[in-house]
Amino acid sequence: MENNRQNLIYAAAVLHSIITGLSYLFSKTGLNLSSPWDLLAFRFTVSFFAIMIPILFNWIKIDLTREKIKSIMPLALFYPLSFFTFQTFGLLYMTSSESGILLAVTPVFTLILAAYFLKEKTSIMQKLSIILSVSGVVYIALHKGADLEFNNIKGIALLLLSALSFSGYSVTCRRLSQNFSVTEMSTVMIIISFICFNAISISSHIINGTIDSFFEPLNNSRFIVSIVYLGVFSSLGTSMLTNYILSRIEASKMCVFTNLSTVISITAGVIFLNEKIYYYHIAGSICIVLGVIGTNCFGKKDDSITG
Repeated sequence: MENNRQNLIYAAAVLHSIITGLSYLFSKTGLNLSSPWDLLAFRFTVSFFAIMIPILFNWIKIDLTREKIKSIMPLALFYPLSFFTFQTFGLLYMTSSESGILLAVTPVFTLILAAYFLKEKTSIMQKLSIILSVSGVVYIALHKGADLEFNNIKGIALLLLSALSFSGYSVTCRRLSQNFSVTEMSTVMIIISFICFNAISISSHIINGTIDSFFEPLNNSRFIVSIVYLGVFSSLGTSMLTNYILSRIEASKMCVFTNLSTVISITAGVIFLNEKIYYYHIAGSICIVLGVIGTNCFGKKDDSITG
């Protein structure tokens, strides 16, 4: 029974990585057809209806109170709000492949935050692994921004902030998962994101006098496919999966699986978007992945799954 539960948790983590890895491809497609705020508004509108329909038909039951919503709101600030905002705008300046590589540093940030806020201890080998992984990011950043173009540097900064946001979410979720169900956390996160991103997008159109163009991207079938994938799978699906996983295993263990999304995003970028991979992408990503693996492998051996 214990092994089956373990397998289910790790299967969920692998599925999360696959969905995340492919999300960069659909995000890039969506950004070619709309603005970042519009894309975020549409994807979370899809997420909102995807979560509200089963709730309204009583297919799933939640018990949300004002106090519960107030407690979960900081979680939504990290993810999806900050995470997807930084990621979406970062994708304007970076390729799908580079995005996947840079976001592979997420487990390193998570380990640092977990050590500080959750008082998790780190060994010397873990610290050396952190240095190796960060070095991989710096190596990519130096080569990507070697010509000192502001857009390159801005894209790197935004994606690193996205990674930091997910790490903050992972640590916060690990605490909240003891008191709230997976569905309760995911529902509040989706509703808050739906309200905020639509308010920003529509307000921007009203200010610029372009409200008539808000629905224009919906005339394109590729855009519809992108927002359905991003809304149902990448936003709602990963929220449910992440909340489920973090309610049962440590944040640092869960985040190591995000590195699988790096390989998937690079492959998807090359196959579907004809993106190029250079030697510094490969060298930097190897450092990142080895560093993250070391960070987790040299951790405590006696950790057990909770819940």
